[in-house]
Amino acid sequence: MREQTPYTDNLGRLADVIAAIQVMATYKFYKLGFSDWSDRICGDEAKGEYWKQIFIQHPEFFRLDSTREKASLVWRRNYQKLYDVDLQVNISREKYLLLQENQKFRVSRTPLKNSDISTLINTAIDLHSREIEHKKDSRWWISGVIGLAGVILGAVIKAVSG
Repeated sequence: MREQTPYTDNLGRLADVIAAIQVMATYKFYKLGFSDWSDRICGDEAKGEYWKQIFIQHPEFFRLDSTREKASLVWRRNYQKLYDVDLQVNISREKYLLLQENQKFRVSRTPLKNSDISTLINTAIDLHSREIEHKKDSRWWISGVIGLAGVILGAVIKAVSG
């Protein structure tokens, strides 16, 4: 029997992955701690450990930092840190290098475009659909076994009563 996968062991998983993608793709800072993401995604900081598990179980979308205390969206990590979160614009590399260290904390990675977010959401839906289909396909033999067991049971009952 095939073991459960993240998409099939939690009925709300697809919705949670989509919600995390949407928030993490557009929030001004690309990387936060689990309770901070939890507050942004569902409005409850106390569910940080729940969201940590989602991020861990879906490395196709999310990554943890080297300390394993913060998470980010993989696609967004590909962009350089050139997004001024206060001005909400990208700045040049030269301008970034001229910033003082305390100003660099206000620079993040560029938020994703709507088309990028749609691509990620469609990917999540496709992965979920494949897992559901695979789970259905892995159970093809059950009806045959039940039918065979019924035939054997019927034969045994007939032999015992006959």
